[in-house]
Parts: sequence; structure tokens; C-alpha cells
Amino acid sequence: MTWQSPISPGVSWYEAAVAERPVYPALDGSLETDVVVVGGGFTGLQAAYNLAKGGVRVTLIDGCRFGDGASGRNGGQLGTGQRAEVDELERQYGRDRARALFSMAEDAKRHLLDFARDHQINIEFQPGHLSVTHRAREEKAYRAFAETMRERYAYQPIRFMDAEETADRLGSRHYKLGLLDTGTGHIQPMKLLIGLARVAAAAGAGLHEMTRAEAITVSGGKVRVTTARGTITADRALLACNAHIGGLEPVTSAHVMPIRSFIGATPPLGAASDVLPGGESVADSRFVVRYFRKSRDGRLLFGGREAYTADSPRDISEHIRRQIAEIYPQLKDVSIDHAWGGSVGITLPRQPFVREVMPGVTAIGGYSGHGVMLSNYCGKLYADLVLGRPSDLDLFKALKVPPFPGGQRFRSGLLFLALTWYALRDRL
Repeated sequence: MTWQSPISPGVSWYEAAVAERPVYPALDGSLETDVVVVGGGFTGLQAAYNLAKGGVRVTLIDGCRFGDGASGRNGGQLGTGQRAEVDELERQYGRDRARALFSMAEDAKRHLLDFARDHQINIEFQPGHLSVTHRAREEKAYRAFAETMRERYAYQPIRFMDAEETADRLGSRHYKLGLLDTGTGHIQPMKLLIGLARVAAAAGAGLHEMTRAEAITVSGGKVRVTTARGTITADRALLACNAHIGGLEPVTSAHVMPIRSFIGATPPLGAASDVLPGGESVADSRFVVRYFRKSRDGRLLFGGREAYTADSPRDISEHIRRQIAEIYPQLKDVSIDHAWGGSVGITLPRQPFVREVMPGVTAIGGYSGHGVMLSNYCGKLYADLVLGRPSDLDLFKALKVPPFPGGQRFRSGLLFLALTWYALRDRL
């Protein structure tokens, strides 16, 4: 019987493409540990691995299966730099800090690829990414951005694409121009997640699925995480729940908002297909981003965000097929073998949220759709901090990430109105 996550609709192609996921036992009883980690995605598992490797007793719990959240169900794109672009970061923080944030993100990219190689995890990395727009009037801005990246940030793998090259690389004339980035690429995220959990367990981390954190308190210098079958007492805690923080901790919940994202996978398109002949991943310039790529076996994996509530569309497949047909009319009748969704944690400025929310309790999340490499690296940086090593995590702690307006009662409604407005602008 296939496991169906209560928090994520649909069985993903990622999960279907791997052998049965290893099962980690639920926690039964109470225990004491040095660090308790809540959340079994990339951030939590990387933290657990690096802490255990450094000799720290670490216990990680997750309310579902590892990978049921965004880490195991995302678009698989690594990206370059932060989610917020460098010119925006320069305006807000100055050029020096913007450069430091960019360098950190490049370190995160190298760390992920090196980690997978060193631990022999087949993440199916494919190089290349296209950032495209359907607005021809943005040519000046796109050329300027490529020049900024190459000259001010010494990032040479990026360059401008004109209309003809964009059409050739996409196999579609839907978009008018774009950027080619050969310094990044895309992966199979579930394979990374499974490999990461295996490595963390081998290092000595205590890993427990199906163990929901019901409450977290701090008293007498100790952190206590209550579960249905016992209490974990620790010196420190990492909240790596991202979009699934819920009511566990109110400060994080006020700053990190879940939105729904959906992906569909077609059957293999075949060697004769002119869709993405170079194998790059793609993200467009819409506020409601459309992102797509081909798997190693030639499937089109197509994603878009169109739901800003906890509900999911009744028919994810039809929803995705309509978007595919806008870009590739020849695929208007393509079948969708797998369709799935999940929650992405976003912040108001699309910058990560890192903060000590209670004494000894650190929350990390809100990667805003740029989390494949940043989440892994943030887990490592948290472990470095605990182990007394140099860590760039303070760069994220210093970011100006305000809470969403409207408080707990009205913020979801206000976000729905705002994002629906931006979605309407995309269509017009």
C-alpha cells in the first residue's frame, strides 16, 4: 500500500521513482538529549547529520514521513544566489552585505553537490537553468542583470538570451527572452532526502518519523518538546518545520506563511521531442511562478502556484495540463501520470527567517521557493554554530523579515487577496 501524506495531496513522481522509502521508528517514551530537532526535511536532517558527526547527541522528530513536506516534493531547482535578487538586496542592505549573501548562496550550492558526491547519493543532477519572460519590454533589465552578475559579482556562468535562442532552448516561442545560467541545475529531491536521512542515521542521529511535536516549552535552562508518547528534554532545539509550523510556535508562525504549490509529471516525451532539448530547468518571470524541467527519463515536470489557502484544486492534473498547453500547444492532450502538491514556506520579503524565538530555541525556514540548496546549508550552519565553529548563519539572522500583517486571524485572508491580485496582473 502506498503511503499518502495527510499534509500533501497526491503521490509524487519522485516517490514513485524510488524504491520503498526507509522507515524510521516513532519515538516511544521520554528521553534526554543535547539537541532536539523538529522537522525531518533538508534543514533538520542536515543539522542532525552534522551535529551527530561532531559528537553531539541529537534527536530528530517529524509528525509524518521524512520528505512529506517541501523537501521531498519540490521542483528540484537549485537556483543561483538568494531568492531576492542582488539589486534588491543592495538597496536594502548595501553592496557589501549583498555580496556576502550571494557568496553564501554559492557556498550552499557547492555544499549540496559536494555532499551528494562524497556520500554517493545519486541526486540525478542536470546542469543548466533558464530564467525567461513573456514581456519583450524587459530586455534592457535582463541584459543589465546579466552584466551586474558578471561584473559586480564575478559570476560568469550567466548570460542574456535573445528571442531566437530562448525559443530554441525552450522548444517554444511563448517566452520572448531570458537568461541562461550554466552554473546551476536541478536534482531529484526525494533521492537527496532519502540519502541524507541514511547518512544522518549512520552518523548516530536519533531519527523518528510519525512523532508529532505537540508543544515546546523552556524552563530551568532546558527545552522540552512534548509528543503524544513522551517528552524530549534538551539543551537546545531547532525548529525546522518551515511551512508546517502551525501553532507550535507563534513567532515563527507569524513570519512564515504556507502557500500551496502543485506539480504534474507527464510520461517520457521521447527522444524526438523538441521540449527543452538541452535539459535545462526553467522558471518564468510571473509573480505566480511557473517552473518546469525534464527528468532524466524525459518526463516534463511542470509546476505552478495557484492556491493561497490550505485547500487544493479538485483536479491537479487538469490544472497543470492547461498551463503546459499555454507554453507547449502540442502537449495540450498529454497525459499526467503523477500530480502532487505541498506547502511552500514564504516570508513577506522572500528572505529566509532565522531567529532565536525562545531561549535556546532557533527557528529556520521561509526559503520562499529557493530552499533546495539554502535549506541544506542552513542545517549545516546551525550545526556549526552549536559546535562553536565559524558560521554564516548570522547573515540570515540579521535580515529584516517582518511578520505578515493582519495577525493570526486575518493574515491568511490578506495574503489571499494580495496574491490573487498579482496572479490577475500576470494574466493581464
